[in-house]
Amino acid sequence: MSDSLIDRVRERLAAESAPLRPNVVAAAIRAESGGVLGDTEVLSNLRVLETELTGAGVLEPLLRAEGTTDVLVTSPESVWVDDGNGLRRSGIRFADEAAVRRLAQRLAAAAGKRLDDAQPWVDGQLADIGGGRFTVRLHAVLPPVAADGTCLSLRVLRPAAQDLAALTAAGAIGAQARELIDGIIAARLAFLVSGGTGAGKTTLLSAALGAVPASERIVCVEDAAELAPRHPHLVRLVARGANVEGAGEITLRQLVRQALRMRPDRIVVGEVRGAEVVDLLAALNTGHDGGAGTVHANSPAEVPARLEALAAVGGLDRGALHSQLAAAVQAVVHVSRGPAGRRVEEIAQLRRDGSGCCYAVPVWRADGAAGGLAAGGLAAGGLTDAGLAEAGASFRRLIESRRRS
Repeated sequence: MSDSLIDRVRERLAAESAPLRPNVVAAAIRAESGGVLGDTEVLSNLRVLETELTGAGVLEPLLRAEGTTDVLVTSPESVWVDDGNGLRRSGIRFADEAAVRRLAQRLAAAAGKRLDDAQPWVDGQLADIGGGRFTVRLHAVLPPVAADGTCLSLRVLRPAAQDLAALTAAGAIGAQARELIDGIIAARLAFLVSGGTGAGKTTLLSAALGAVPASERIVCVEDAAELAPRHPHLVRLVARGANVEGAGEITLRQLVRQALRMRPDRIVVGEVRGAEVVDLLAALNTGHDGGAGTVHANSPAEVPARLEALAAVGGLDRGALHSQLAAAVQAVVHVSRGPAGRRVEEIAQLRRDGSGCCYAVPVWRADGAAGGLAAGGLAAGGLTDAGLAEAGASFRRLIESRRRS
């Protein structure tokens, strides 16, 4: 098919109000070619146009591939994919910059967003990619904001359905860490899973929720439906962005408030990244033990400062945040992704210092010495190695006392 014919077919289909089913596209091809194309040529051209006009176009095979977490486009000749082993350049190529821009704008429209010169970036979610088996988080930036051409970032959000036994067998959770995580759940301690992007926070949280007793009701609040624990009594509430008119937004903060009215035994926020931390901490301080969430942080020691920044957006000052945090959250489980894959690196207990501020005390580390604790030097809160060992023992005593109560 010639470029001019492609353009004419595109323009005809742009005016179509009906879904772009194969028969509609084929009719447009025949009409714009003057009816001179045979069945074989029409079928060949139909495949070309379907690739461009449906799904994620030429990126669809990359997104559907098992293990893909990210697909990134930085230029027509530069398409990168991360399948869990770091970024690598793929063999996918676009015809030109205009093709990348068209795909970005089409995906934005599918997400109910606007992407043009007046609004040169977009952040949205796509639920109809990959046959509906997963959700894709979309981010795109157009020139001239993106100086070298349209930038497209697609993150694959597959439901996290592994359990603790599977993660332990895969080496992602050490034996002592598994014992502590089981204890945290059984004792109904509230906990946060911290880590960087793609470290496995959601996977671990989902696995931990699968170990919650079947008699308890879990209400999960998420930005995208990622948590899929194997639990018989799970309610999932998913936020929604504003439409192209700027209306219809449903925020995580609103959903946390709704969750409180749903008789939850445990409230979970899939990712704490904004003012919803205020409502989550308030909920955990009103009789809802055993709640959980994930938060971006480089280590458990940085979690209090990270929550400080998020709480400030919600109007909660530093003193009030630390007071709420100390009463609401008892543990932080930190995960990371390295050459050996994703694994639990550290478990810490949150305590208050003399000024009333929270700090994280490590009670287990993957690279530690005897007892699972790291050797050498001072740790969080100025504890020595002996103090760290005592912190681990103290945390186990807390778990046992909470389990008996």
